[in-house]
Amino acid sequence: MIHPEYEAYSEKYSSQESDILKELNRETNLKVMQARMISGHLQGKLLEMLSCMLQPNQILEIGTYTGYSAITLCKGLRENGILHTIDINAELEDMAKKYFEKAELSHKIKHYIGNALDIIPTIDQTFDLVFIDADKENYIAYFELVINKVRKGGIIIADNVLWSGKVLNETNSIDKETKGIIEFNKFVTADLRVENLLLPFRDGLMIMRKN
Repeated sequence: MIHPEYEAYSEKYSSQESDILKELNRETNLKVMQARMISGHLQGKLLEMLSCMLQPNQILEIGTYTGYSAITLCKGLRENGILHTIDINAELEDMAKKYFEKAELSHKIKHYIGNALDIIPTIDQTFDLVFIDADKENYIAYFELVINKVRKGGIIIADNVLWSGKVLNETNSIDKETKGIIEFNKFVTADLRVENLLLPFRDGLMIMRKN
């Protein structure tokens, strides 16, 4: 949760979005509800940097939305690498595919529409990088489904782990998504299968490296 002035300054002194990402960002904000869900400039650059450093062969993304984060994550893929991205909302499929084509990444992206809890077990791959950005109450379930599919030293990233500061309120009256994030943060921190860093960047990123 960066102060708006700091965020603007950081964007000014970071490598700029590609024209395609700018167009996608703009169209998402104009046409799609809850446009704040898009990764956007700074988070997109961070995902791109992490992918480029890791140089993954197989990436799994849980939560495609309009495709912004998928495009940034593809930046680090090896020549024959594949990004598998899953979203439950079929209404956004055409927009995401349009921008995958514009970015000339259609051959590198496998786009699944449906419930990730059902789809993940059907993908027979070992992942170098996983990005979780879907329904918050299922974060632990997603983690458990992917942990044995991630190679040793592979990275799992979970978005929105500060949840607009709601994680600081642990009363019984909290909503399901806030409860899910709070439980996920505690679960991961106690899980010896990973080393983890909660990065207070944007709405919070949990970065985990598999031991």
